[in-house]
Amino acid sequence: MSSSRNASRVFFQAVLRRPSLIGGVWPSSPALAARLASVIPGSGDPVVVELGAGSGAVSDGITARLGTRGRYLGVELDEELAGLLRENYPHMEVLNANATELGKLLADRGVDAVDAVVSGLPWALIGEQGQREILGHVAETLQPHGVFTTFAYVHALGMDNARRFRRLLEATFDEVLLTRVVWANLPPAITYVCRRPR
Repeated sequence: MSSSRNASRVFFQAVLRRPSLIGGVWPSSPALAARLASVIPGSGDPVVVELGAGSGAVSDGITARLGTRGRYLGVELDEELAGLLRENYPHMEVLNANATELGKLLADRGVDAVDAVVSGLPWALIGEQGQREILGHVAETLQPHGVFTTFAYVHALGMDNARRFRRLLEATFDEVLLTRVVWANLPPAITYVCRRPR
């Protein structure tokens, strides 16, 4: 698991370095991380992909749920954050790349199907075409029983970008559920749980 002091420092340096690519002002809370990780199968050897792994806040929740079972791949665009992930999460295969390349990234590593995709990507900062590409790759690689989950900040749910993203989720998946608010997060957030790609 990550050293919280080191992870926080690297996270804030990434925010200052690339503010247009880092969607949060603070890493996700343990409560939000646990909520997101709860979709991962509790037994067997699942293949799990984390998009936008950042400084490892959600990775802590995934690691707690997954342990050393299965295969765990994390995609992170920022090179320094990717380096931090490699140091702190030896079970994670860290891919320093753009999530829009997810299909190729997985194919290059012999992964043709995944059981869970957990996303911490800042969807509001990703254009509609990029959103469609990423969700398309997710839909193509999920097992029939697979689950995709991501989160959104409560205060932003009424914004045009958030509504558009919700419509895109509903166009991509047969089932899109919203969970209760995670108040123990800054800012408070809800999670989407999506199943059965169309």
